[in-house]
Amino acid sequence: MLKKTIINADAIRQKFSNAMSKMYREEVPAYGTLMDIVSDVNKTILAKDKALADALDATKGIERITEERHGAIRLGTAQELNMMRRIFEVMGMYPVGYYDLSVADIPVHSTAFRPITKKALAFNPFRIFTSLLRFEFINDPKLLLKVKATLAERKIFSDKAVALVEKAERRGELNEQDSNDFVLEILETFRWHSDAKVSLELYNKLHDSHRLIADIVSFKGPHINHLTPRTLDIDAVQTLMPKYGINPKAVIEGPPSRKHPILLRQTSFKALEEQVNFISIDNKKSQGMHTARFGEIEQRGAALTTKGQALYDALLNKARQLVMPNSDGSNAQEYSDNLAAVFKDFPDDITEMHDQELAYFNYSITDFGKSAANCGGDEGQLSDLIERGLVRYDPIIYEDFLPVSAAGIFESNLGEGNKQKIITRSNRVEFEDDLGGKTLNLFDHYAMLEAESIKNCISILKPSTMVM
Repeated sequence: MLKKTIINADAIRQKFSNAMSKMYREEVPAYGTLMDIVSDVNKTILAKDKALADALDATKGIERITEERHGAIRLGTAQELNMMRRIFEVMGMYPVGYYDLSVADIPVHSTAFRPITKKALAFNPFRIFTSLLRFEFINDPKLLLKVKATLAERKIFSDKAVALVEKAERRGELNEQDSNDFVLEILETFRWHSDAKVSLELYNKLHDSHRLIADIVSFKGPHINHLTPRTLDIDAVQTLMPKYGINPKAVIEGPPSRKHPILLRQTSFKALEEQVNFISIDNKKSQGMHTARFGEIEQRGAALTTKGQALYDALLNKARQLVMPNSDGSNAQEYSDNLAAVFKDFPDDITEMHDQELAYFNYSITDFGKSAANCGGDEGQLSDLIERGLVRYDPIIYEDFLPVSAAGIFESNLGEGNKQKIITRSNRVEFEDDLGGKTLNLFDHYAMLEAESIKNCISILKPSTMVM
């Protein structure tokens, strides 16, 4: 009897990422156009920027550029979030970070499920930004009862999907056939369904409360609302999009354009207006329109330390106090110019960022250093080895998200109409209770990756005498 091939979590994640991309390309053709634009821009940048190519190669990032994408979903209940955590664990994806979007008057809080080791990220870095509806922000008691009743009736995971998750949890892995079935079953959870689970009347009430509440509650499941490829030059993509018939949002979210990117910059095209069949009182269909799914592009830069993040937050707040971007794009240039001016106080030099401890870095042995190690090693302080060309450092790429940027993307796509004012109430403890586990602290995680890279250098270059 032939032994069944065993598939690990990384391979399942890659299968799922590829299947999701194929499905979304079929559902939203403009996403395929975005992928083509991003691919062309990335090839051009790598061909002309050897330093960038070398840095990506040193951090094992160059192979993953074309595979890099993230998606986003919105869930309705704690039970859905808990099960989704278990599903993502089968794919080697874990909850990283807690994001309170109530700071932007959005009634959800979120985490990002993603791989966390360098090896897993290099294999496939797929992420899903996952939000949970917060019932406390629905102010109408009667509407809240209808929301809870509607969500309680739906079942977003198939019986087979749940059974395969349980099987993976028992065995720690799935065989090839089970992994293929798992991907197909889970894909159905994220598929778009034009038949709503509510009446048009209820949909309008949900919509009047908040557009995201209508999107979360009204449908069979948490359809993927965007997939995002990673570009090496988001300004170039922003310029090219109109030439391909795609209208981008007016302002790129995040930090300004820099020689050495930091954190995350994002842009998108307007969400699609899609026809939906609603349930009427006599159980017949009534038609209406819904706006939710869009296309997004991201450019990732250096992960910042707590010191760097504090500086970034202070500068962003200062910039937005001076000029807030209008949703219609009427002051886009003024906002961009002001943002660039304010961020001159954030060093745009790798050495300065390193010496001021503003970002996290990956340390690696240079070719010259490898030659020295092969000849019996070297010794000295880490700073000495860097100065002598034995060790190099490159920024660790930020793998996560920014609440203000996420809110800006949501607002530009879903509009600012009927937007209720929310009293901010961050509640990580409640979110983790619903999740059924802890979310990983971003700064601790990047610090660990940095420390591991230093330890690896030490182990190669005279471990017995070298000091940091």
